Amino acid sequence: MFSGIFSLAMLFPLVIAIIFQEEVMVFSFGITIIVIFVISLPVFIFSKKQKTNFMAHEGIFLVCIAWITASLLGAVPYYLSGFMPHYSNAVFESVSGFTTTGATIIPDLEILPRSFHLWRGMTHWLGGMGIVVLTVALVPFLGAGGFSLVNAETTGPMKEKFTPKITMTAKILWIIYLGLTIIMTVLLMLGGMNWFDAIIHAFSTLGTGGFSTKNAGIAAWNSPYIEWVCIIFMLIAGFNFTLIYRFLQGKFSEITKNSEAKAYAMIVIIATTVVAIQIMPRIGSLEKSLRFAFFDIISIMSTTGFMIDDHNQWPPLAQFVVFMLMFIGGCSGSTAGGVKVIRYVIIFKQTKNEMFRHLYPKGVFSIHLDGKIGRKDIVYSVSSFFYLYAIMVVLGTLLVSSAGVSLYDSLNAALITVGNIGLGFGKLISGAIFYEVPEYVKWGLSALMIIGRLEIYTFILLFYPGFWKKSF
Repeated sequence: MFSGIFSLAMLFPLVIAIIFQEEVMVFSFGITIIVIFVISLPVFIFSKKQKTNFMAHEGIFLVCIAWITASLLGAVPYYLSGFMPHYSNAVFESVSGFTTTGATIIPDLEILPRSFHLWRGMTHWLGGMGIVVLTVALVPFLGAGGFSLVNAETTGPMKEKFTPKITMTAKILWIIYLGLTIIMTVLLMLGGMNWFDAIIHAFSTLGTGGFSTKNAGIAAWNSPYIEWVCIIFMLIAGFNFTLIYRFLQGKFSEITKNSEAKAYAMIVIIATTVVAIQIMPRIGSLEKSLRFAFFDIISIMSTTGFMIDDHNQWPPLAQFVVFMLMFIGGCSGSTAGGVKVIRYVIIFKQTKNEMFRHLYPKGVFSIHLDGKIGRKDIVYSVSSFFYLYAIMVVLGTLLVSSAGVSLYDSLNAALITVGNIGLGFGKLISGAIFYEVPEYVKWGLSALMIIGRLEIYTFILLFYPGFWKKSF
């Protein structure tokens, strides 16, 4: 069912390839679509005849298989096109797109056909909200089992189903997502982008991925208007989509009392202020300094990865602020990557409780989130997540450094891939390292991107022996 919907998505770049007479891409997408459709059609027909309810461990397995399959199949048009002679390169680009990491190994973006660009942008857009969430929205016969699938794919330590049926929840999320994409596309066109570039950058922004049609990215337009549009929508994309739905319902109090939303806004404001002050002597203009700081701060915070100024030229304190934001990420339930703000909120509150416990040993202290008492098991889950996240970063650093890359650049590469950020310091500004490293490093980093997108637990459980005993 995943691959069937996947093949339908490829029809859009196929149409563009036909319209603009991109013969190589017509062949690439055409062959891929036919193969996927022939394989998936019998499975879809068989599955439709029965109501499917998945247990939690079955949902985890299917989500992992769906993401791996999507990444491998999504790479086929890249490989067949001839622009990526090595399949490992094509897989890296595909994984980077679907996980909304945005790291690319293509040295010159501006020579690529339009259909190639469209598929790159679509991988961001599909992966941002989630390919499994889209499947649940479009395939009603999944029934109650759909929640197990969505739960395994959705980001953040706490999942919320704001309608009785998970299928309806998934549809609402995708309608909001589509609506925001259309609005942003129109606004970018009003700012001077052509319709094609506007669509691609709307996909990249709302999906928090960062793929562009230009080598210079958003900076190629040199337009304050376009930059402010991107700032606003990156800010929205890094926000919890459940709260966006509540906002549309007029339930503003749920936003103002939300612990994560307040922390998210506070971090962005403080970081932007510090960086703007630091870069003002170099930039020379208050508005431009604020715009550059705001743009790059929210780009890193939302893990979009767009850039309009070179971080390597910033003062040390400004660089430090950006570097620290690479460890945070956006809100839970957003399209952003990273650790997520809510986990830091929980750790902060638990740390405060521990300090009070030292002062009042007999006291009873609980975490309060959004005016409610939080579950104690959330603290344990968040603590172990931080541990696993650190382990993944260490392993990623070890992997890249084994290829002879400097420790600094290796750490940057690990943070970029595990956090799905796509933008770092040093050589990682251009992404040259990803193109130069050996094949085994590319495969390893591709795996880390998927692990980071599925927030570690979902993928790591596959390697736990007890998981397979329970499943089979």
